[in-house]
Order: sequence, then structure tokens, then C-alpha cells
Amino acid sequence: MWKLTRPDNQHDKLTRDNLLDLEDHHLVRIELVREDQRQVWVLTKRGHGEAKKLLEPKGIRVSALREEKYDPDTGELLGTSYDDHAAAVTSTAAELHRAGIGHRLGFQTEIGHRLADGYVQRADLVVRAPEAGVPVLLLEIDRRSEDAHDLVDKLRRYWEWGRLLPKDADKHTVDLVRSRPDAIDQLVDHEKRLWRRVYPPTGREGLVPLAFVFADTTEAKVANTVAVLEEAGRRYWAPRRFQTIHRGITAWD
Repeated sequence: MWKLTRPDNQHDKLTRDNLLDLEDHHLVRIELVREDQRQVWVLTKRGHGEAKKLLEPKGIRVSALREEKYDPDTGELLGTSYDDHAAAVTSTAAELHRAGIGHRLGFQTEIGHRLADGYVQRADLVVRAPEAGVPVLLLEIDRRSEDAHDLVDKLRRYWEWGRLLPKDADKHTVDLVRSRPDAIDQLVDHEKRLWRRVYPPTGREGLVPLAFVFADTTEAKVANTVAVLEEAGRRYWAPRRFQTIHRGITAWD
């Protein structure tokens, strides 16, 4: 966390001191100490309420409260499983921030994108850093937990969401899309799509930019996964108008 909140510091002492101060004010608590002695901190109910008052008026969603629940027989604290995926998402945000991409309040996690059938595709991380030339970027963090074809399915769902029209789209456009399957690509301007109501222009219109980050894995697995994404997912990224695919940086945590 200190890499995200204090990227210029070479160690975590300042962040640790701040956490201890917040603990004294009953705003955070230690939920778990890992085998390597690193501590996992979470907000208390009071701290969660303070965070919501501070962040939600700015349009920043606060994650759900991790409540303290105890085993009625042993008194042991329940629900202390360490979420490695959540840590990988935070680490990704920290590395982007250290690279000069995005302010720490410009990152949001688990942002839902509702499809026409009601399914919600949640982005692991959404980055907004217009000062770095990144108006918006959606990221999916894979820690070897998903098959490559599952990632293709995610790519398809983002593609479907990027082609949706807003509910108040004019009747002519709606009828055109219903009558011609290719109309959304060939005849409907990108500015009429739903995603432009949610996210700002990116300069590479068509679909919202999407990146896959591969953590805790090997070069060979990344190469195999990217090959599947390129081939099986070609329909969803093939360069029609503005869409393209780029190889990026492999990250380990």
C-alpha cells in the first residue's frame, strides 16, 4: 500500500506510522498477519463510514466493509482469508502510479459494466490519468487463476458492452442497429454509444481501451495466453476502424 500512497518513499515507515495513528483512532485494524510477517490492514466500521463521507461525494466508490465476525464457540476471528488477487490489483495500481500514470484517487476497482442481458462485467481496475495521456483504461489482472479462453469471454463481454447504445438513443439509430447487425460498426458513430456517456474520449475511438496484466506467472504462460487472445479473440480486437492489440509488460508480485 505504501507504494501507492507514498511512491517517493524508499520504505514503508511513514505509511506504517500513519496506520498506527489511524488504529489509535479506531479507523483501521489489523485483520491478518501473513507468514512473512506482513500485516493486512482493513477499515473498521467507523473508518469505513469516514472514508465514504470523504470519497463518495467525489464519485469514488468505497469497497464493502469487512466486518469482524467471530466463531461463537472458539471466539476466533472469521473471514480473515488474504485476497491475493486484490493485492495484485493494488500492486498494479501502485506500479502505474510510480510510473507517473494516474493520481492515487484516479484508480477504482471492481467497476461494473452491465450488458444487455443483465450480466455485469466487472473491471478489476479502472485508471483515469488524462495528464499522462490515459483518459481511461480498463485492466483485468490474471494470477494464473483463469483459463485463456475465459479471458477471451471477458474480452467478448467488454466488446459487447462497448457496442451498446444508451437508453435514450434516437429511434432511427435503434431501428438501424436492430435491422442490420453490422450497423453498429459501419453506420453508427462512436459518440452515440453508451460508453461515451460513462467514459471520456480517448483519441482511439471504437471501444474502451482494455489491458490484461499477468501476475505471478511465467513468460511461457503469458505467451500462450496472448496467443489464444490474439487468435480466439480476433473478432473482438481485430483492427476495424480504431481497434488494435498491443503486447504489454508482464508483472509479477
